[in-house]
Amino acid sequence: MADAAAAQLNDPASRRRLKRRAVVASTVGTTIEWYDFFLYNTAAALVFGPLFFNDSASGGVLLAFSTQFVGFAARPLGAAIFGHYGDRIGRKYSLVATLLIMGGATVIIGLLPTYDSIGVWAPILLTILRILQGIGVGGEWGGSVLMAMEWGHRRQRGLMAAWPQAGVPIGLALGTFVVWYFAGPDFLDGGWRWPFIASVVLIGIGLFVRLTVLESPAFAAVRSQGAVAKLPLVDTFRHQWRDVLKALFVRTAEQAPFYLFTSFVLVYGTQQLDLERSDLLLYLIVAALIGIVSVPFFGWLSDVLGRRLVYGAGVVLTGLYAFPYFALLDTRAGGLVILGMVLGLVFHDMMYGPQAALISESFGTGVRYTGAGLGYQLASITAGGPAPLIATAVLASTGGTFWISIYIIGCAVVSLIALATMHPRPPDEYDQHSEDGSSVPVVEGESART
Repeated sequence: MADAAAAQLNDPASRRRLKRRAVVASTVGTTIEWYDFFLYNTAAALVFGPLFFNDSASGGVLLAFSTQFVGFAARPLGAAIFGHYGDRIGRKYSLVATLLIMGGATVIIGLLPTYDSIGVWAPILLTILRILQGIGVGGEWGGSVLMAMEWGHRRQRGLMAAWPQAGVPIGLALGTFVVWYFAGPDFLDGGWRWPFIASVVLIGIGLFVRLTVLESPAFAAVRSQGAVAKLPLVDTFRHQWRDVLKALFVRTAEQAPFYLFTSFVLVYGTQQLDLERSDLLLYLIVAALIGIVSVPFFGWLSDVLGRRLVYGAGVVLTGLYAFPYFALLDTRAGGLVILGMVLGLVFHDMMYGPQAALISESFGTGVRYTGAGLGYQLASITAGGPAPLIATAVLASTGGTFWISIYIIGCAVVSLIALATMHPRPPDEYDQHSEDGSSVPVVEGESART
């Protein structure tokens, strides 16, 4: 039976179908997980302050962003937990678990009583569920990227790894659209709950898709040759801790500005500029939809021109854009505001498209889930999580955005230094199984259903 399955896997037509299935499963699952995660970010900016923290406008938003940061802080924990199992058991089943954890926490958030009903237990329970969201999405990234990348030819890994990355703008657009759709007069009275509860439908879709894929060829080769790492986390920190730190710092210019461009902008636009919430949400949807094309494009471009060149261009443009971004928003003119939001995310996509391959290629197959996932998710603590908090606090204390722009420029400098030190690891013996026509081992317990 295993021989028959292997024969199917090594048939070019069957292999192409399996590759497409792996890419679709990774992208669909990533879309669902990021829909859940961004849904919380949007709600934190718009409704969680008054509903769960019973505080003043600025104080409530700051506390809501604090729980948002808790989710970011939990992401490296998720990367460590699921990186361990992903490097020992396989990418596929770790991804099923992350989807269940993330989706379940999101649905329960939609059912939570508010501060007026249960007092202090409301923010406590919200924080716990946010931690579970962080653990789920923290374990998600490494597996989804590797499931797609390790099915692709080494010369196509920028594009292959960029497809799951495209789940971020898709999830952002979908989550923002649902909030926009329900953002009527009854939004604070219960309309905000429906986008969270609707996640239960997406969970079912994601599980169906992910349970139909086979393990990645590269990891299947590791399993078949008995080369599975006993303690991937220990091996990663013992031999490649520098690569983890490089991945962390190279993300700074991508991670921090992204959450300013997608989350803090809602606070700044509504409270400081008196722009309509529905208009800002609509602008954000448009900007995110462009990312569905631009993220894979820049991933493909990195296969042609090189990862560091494309990524470095995105870093430089993001730094240069720090002051023009707020200048465009401050005009309060709809066309210029949407231009500002779109350009910010396009420059972000120049980094995010090639980023998955750039980071993953720094690690060997046996510890790739753990190493790449940790490096990626640790930036959530140092860059993504603090960014809205820092920007909100600076805006409250200074009333302006000058120092927020300086903060963005500082992030770009950090990433440029890290990028200059990054060099891809030569492909190991297991990576050859990603090549079309190579022999593909079959992981025990799976069959090649095509």
